[in-house]
Amino acid sequence: MTREARRAPEARVRWFGLWDSYFVICYLVTTGLVFTSAVPQTARLIAIGALTLIVPWYAGIGRPLMLRHESDRRNGFFVGGLFVLFGLATAVDLTSAFALFAIVPMLMMSLAVRPAVVAAVLGNLLPVTMLWLQGGATAPLMLFVLLASLLGIALSVLLGLWIKRVVRQNREHAELIEELRRNREQVARLSHQAGISAERERLAREIHDTLAQSLTGIISLVQAADAEVEDAPAVARKHLALVGRMATESLAEARAFVADRTPASLRESSLAQALRRQADGLAAQTGLLARFAVEGDERPLPMAVNVVLLRAAQEAGTNVRKHADARAVDLVLRYGEGQVGLRVTDDGKGFDATEAERGAAEAGPDGGGSGDEDSGFGLRGMAARVAEIGGVLSVVSRRGAGTAVEVKVPLDGAAERPSGPSAPRPGTAGRLTEAADDGGLG
Repeated sequence: MTREARRAPEARVRWFGLWDSYFVICYLVTTGLVFTSAVPQTARLIAIGALTLIVPWYAGIGRPLMLRHESDRRNGFFVGGLFVLFGLATAVDLTSAFALFAIVPMLMMSLAVRPAVVAAVLGNLLPVTMLWLQGGATAPLMLFVLLASLLGIALSVLLGLWIKRVVRQNREHAELIEELRRNREQVARLSHQAGISAERERLAREIHDTLAQSLTGIISLVQAADAEVEDAPAVARKHLALVGRMATESLAEARAFVADRTPASLRESSLAQALRRQADGLAAQTGLLARFAVEGDERPLPMAVNVVLLRAAQEAGTNVRKHADARAVDLVLRYGEGQVGLRVTDDGKGFDATEAERGAAEAGPDGGGSGDEDSGFGLRGMAARVAEIGGVLSVVSRRGAGTAVEVKVPLDGAAERPSGPSAPRPGTAGRLTEAADDGGLG
């Protein structure tokens, strides 16, 4: 149980502890006055006995009812017994009327407002009634007791309303504490679920951008080697060498993203060098004319930016290899004033952006749906990566006119710090300006 959950009942018990102390003081003062009164000893003993019985009557019946904040027949039973004991004590010794200082709060906390006020008025009139029934009282004494009763009635009403307000505020405070506890539990549960979803999304993107693409390339190379192992064994061995290199790189990538570390291709080289190797590997695997160029003055970038641009190049290269039917692909890394960009263009068959965007939407957030098993996931994963660092992804394509994928990332003051494993990961939101995903983009 949380601290807030424990505080609500503890607050109620602590609050009633003050009333318990007040009732004890009223009992001691009233019995002390009765003990020193001028009535016969038997009457004093009866009055003290009746007042003393009020204590277990309150502790055993009244107090649990007050803590429960609910009214039923037991509340009326408690009030009736309270009147009987108080009336007996007042009948034998009028000094017992001082017990009203304890009786009235008990009535107010046991009954609803109107019944409590009526009971308090009757309780204050009880001493006057007893004095009148006993007879022999002088007119000045009757007048004094009546005025004291009227004053007691006024004070009882005011005290009762104040008590009711305190009780209501205490109950509302307890309800707020309970609501706060439930809200915190819900927030903690939602945060836990969001953390799980975010980690699943990260692993899905990493697997798609590394292992899935590498395995696709390995399968293609093994099929090519198998087709040429008899007629062109040298070419087959070249393909198998590429398979070994890709498998080794994939293993390093897998170990890196499981440990959430820097990708292996960026640990000992710059982004430009990693992209150049990416272009060379694409050319070796597919026979495409793959060109890479750097525009602007190359400078260190935050590791988060390096990773996003590298993954974007890998995804775009995979799309070209799998779907574009291109002859040439160009990778351009641009260092501009306050931003860095990567543009990947091919001269392949292209695709219809409107139809592809509809297909990506039908695929759903998890990449499911009909069609290609990768449909929609690659581009959405790329867009999510770019958005995490505040960048913009744009995809422009037309059927028969090739495809251009461009990523632009603004570099603020924080982004200009040198890259490294401890470099901060910016979290500003990005946006996807024009996205499409079908047979041309995986």
